[in-house]
Amino acid sequence: MGHYVDVEKNVQLFVEDLGEGQPVVFIHGWPVNHKMFEYQMNELPEKGYRFIGIDLRGYGKSDKPWGSYDYNTKADDVKKVIDALGLDDVILGGFSMGGPIAIRYMARHNSHKVSKLVLMAPAAPVFTQRDDYPHGLEKSGVDDIISNLQSDRPAMLEEFGKMFFAGEVSDAYAHHFHSLGMEASSYGTIHSAVSLRDEDVRGDLSSINVPTLSLHGRKDEICPFDFSLELEKSISDFTLVPFENSGHGLFFEEKEKFNQELLSFFNK
Repeated sequence: MGHYVDVEKNVQLFVEDLGEGQPVVFIHGWPVNHKMFEYQMNELPEKGYRFIGIDLRGYGKSDKPWGSYDYNTKADDVKKVIDALGLDDVILGGFSMGGPIAIRYMARHNSHKVSKLVLMAPAAPVFTQRDDYPHGLEKSGVDDIISNLQSDRPAMLEEFGKMFFAGEVSDAYAHHFHSLGMEASSYGTIHSAVSLRDEDVRGDLSSINVPTLSLHGRKDEICPFDFSLELEKSISDFTLVPFENSGHGLFFEEKEKFNQELLSFFNK
């Protein structure tokens, strides 16, 4: 079942809402949408959980305004969805760019209605290198991505897709995954890349006061495994599960382990 939720004047977000039970809210990564979690939405409702997948502004079936692709606005959008659906005892999950958005939500909204946090290959605490942070891309690398998006977005996303998985995926799946990125607006994709380049959630980590799970592929070339090691230093109740055979796309590459680790954490 799909809902549209008003988050500001003339901006509605699409939300996939399946099953009954404790709600699990999924925030997708750049530049796709909630359909990346297909293999979780197939299973979680069967296990007694309510799957809720949000298409962020600019992505999927949601409205695509010109501006406001910063983490604060996206975190506020998530709160408006949680409140509009009347959710409580939420398990909040963020993949890649969704990771720092989930972290920002926890800090900015004081863990509102959230009882557990799941980070999946998070683009956090910082996606790009700083003087005091040696991990991730240099900022100039994201500038190159933005330039390539402006010149040939389909080709850039195809190259990005090749970096996503450590092993081979079928041509059919690669085409499907590429199509999810093409559903997004070009400008939302670019503006979100600017947020990934410039934002920093290190100051938010101390406010996370719920059990937190991070699932991360050791072969991740987009959000290095070191990101989760950095998070582990600053989040008090933190469990890190490495995926030895996965890159960034661990939700598909090791989907059975991925789903089992989610369910084990949910059931604790």
